[in-house]
Amino acid sequence: MIETVLGVDLGSNSARAVALDRDGTVVASASGGYPGAGLWPDGWADPEGWLSGVVEAITRVGVTPVAICVGGQSPTTVPADGGMAVTVRHPAGVTGSPTEQHYAQREVLGVDRVLQVYDWLMGRLGAPACQSRWPGDPTMEHYGPRAETGEVVGRTDGSHGLPEGIPLVAGAQDAYMAFWAGGLDVPGRALDPGGRTGGLAVAIERTGAGTDLYALRSPAAGVDIVGGPVSGHGLMLEWLAGLTGRTVPELLKLAEQVPPGADGVLLLPYLEGERAPRWNRDLRAEITGLGSAHGPGHLARAALEGAAYGLRHIAASLPIPMDVMVVAGSPATSPLWCQIKADVLEVPVEVPAETGLAAYGSALAAGAGAGWWPAPGEAEGGSWPRPAVTVVEPSPKAVYREAYERFVALGDAAEQRLS
Repeated sequence: MIETVLGVDLGSNSARAVALDRDGTVVASASGGYPGAGLWPDGWADPEGWLSGVVEAITRVGVTPVAICVGGQSPTTVPADGGMAVTVRHPAGVTGSPTEQHYAQREVLGVDRVLQVYDWLMGRLGAPACQSRWPGDPTMEHYGPRAETGEVVGRTDGSHGLPEGIPLVAGAQDAYMAFWAGGLDVPGRALDPGGRTGGLAVAIERTGAGTDLYALRSPAAGVDIVGGPVSGHGLMLEWLAGLTGRTVPELLKLAEQVPPGADGVLLLPYLEGERAPRWNRDLRAEITGLGSAHGPGHLARAALEGAAYGLRHIAASLPIPMDVMVVAGSPATSPLWCQIKADVLEVPVEVPAETGLAAYGSALAAGAGAGWWPAPGEAEGGSWPRPAVTVVEPSPKAVYREAYERFVALGDAAEQRLS
């Protein structure tokens, strides 16, 4: 029987589980839904629903792993003694540093003892209370004793249909796990984590180069990650689907029929303000160049291109160039969107066979706990396996370069109106 480790990512809409062998090959994967999620108040969630999704995903994978790790959305805070959780979608979790956001969520809950959501889930599987932390992250008060990502913190207790005694390994938030799986342990590699939000992160040698954007430790010693999140690239497409009465796959099909540049339609994907590189919550989405000859396909194409321009805007503010960009999440399943990103950013794009990179990263942490690979921060770049990828080569276009300049100017004008 093949030995496997199991990683789980608690996503916004479902839980994803991935089993890896010692070579880092995906042996099996599955997802699980959250019962009753449609009834949860905005910014709140019932963690029992999350637990149900995690258990379903683990069960459907159908392996008995040598170690399990759970990571996921952050900041999200759960009362240690039970009750509704405050999620990343709550206003208390959208400003300040990650630590400040967690503390704001705890104040909303009004309780003393709290846990990060993935630590709460590990506790329900049998681990004692702990605070999983990525290397370099500060320890938070009231969130339990610190445990480093990749450290064994307990064992399964035989509940939820799992065998007793499987090591449970400290995880981290989904962004860290996706960076790890995407190979951001080598300078010059970049990642767009996709999903409803998205963003851009680039690995850089730890030289102290200044940047106004978010920076954190890479899995590799001597390497940092710089970049920033965006507010709603995937959300923009979901909103258009609701507006037009079409599904997202239908919109993507229509967008394929529209030429690069969307026949002059340009879109700022700022439905909920924008984070990097503008950091302005008051901005709103804008569409320009729209005429009577345009239809839903043009809007969809403009949304895809606007997301790519947003990534290029972040890249322009970074201290180093990118060599390659990895894409993840549901946007990575669209060949058109991957090609647009390659063409606009003018770099090769790697599309992993397993687009759930956060779950793959959690499996890497489980493997570290099993002694298969080093824990993050304990080795140089290239010390961990990566998922198999397909490479999309760029085809730079003048129409994209011109539209990008218009995109930046349109955003600048919007900020000036707000000042």
